[in-house]
Amino acid sequence: MPGKSADHSARRARLIDLIKARSFQEGPEFKLASGKTSTFYFNMKPTMLDSEGAYLVASLILDQLQGVDADLIGGLEMGAVPIASSVAAVAFTEGRNLPAFFVRKQAKEHGTQSLVEGLAKGESMAGKKVVVVEDVTTTGGSALKAADALKAAGADIVRVITIVDRLDGADEAFAAAGFKFEPLLTLSDFRS
Repeated sequence: MPGKSADHSARRARLIDLIKARSFQEGPEFKLASGKTSTFYFNMKPTMLDSEGAYLVASLILDQLQGVDADLIGGLEMGAVPIASSVAAVAFTEGRNLPAFFVRKQAKEHGTQSLVEGLAKGESMAGKKVVVVEDVTTTGGSALKAADALKAAGADIVRVITIVDRLDGADEAFAAAGFKFEPLLTLSDFRS
């Protein structure tokens, strides 16, 4: 269906433009979550929390999930929360049920003391087919931490998707862990 593919390309190009305008910085060295330094930095919150940005990210992720059997979508707090929430909402408008969740960096010390949030009372991750999402991936450490916690809870990780892959080893790390990794964009999309 040619219209769908042209629409996908247009949404992808618009997301790149939006990220360049709202979330991409080039300049002095920035320290990354991985501990590495880089002269390229992505602060994805201004894009993920923008109405158009949230829609573009969610719709492109849903494009990648066509034909993928998944029960839930989420990842490690904080980066995965707006992504998973947007995908869950846009999925509903497309007639698909894909609820969101998130994995805490550490379990709460009060209440249910849950590591995974978003499941209804009595639900668990056991046997669930899960998509793990992340905003920016360098080495894959954050998404792998979430995936490990989800696997320990009995989930089957069917896909790992990031908005931007910095092309710094994540692909290899996910392959070694046995996860199918699909970035929406890579650092190459932002270098002239």
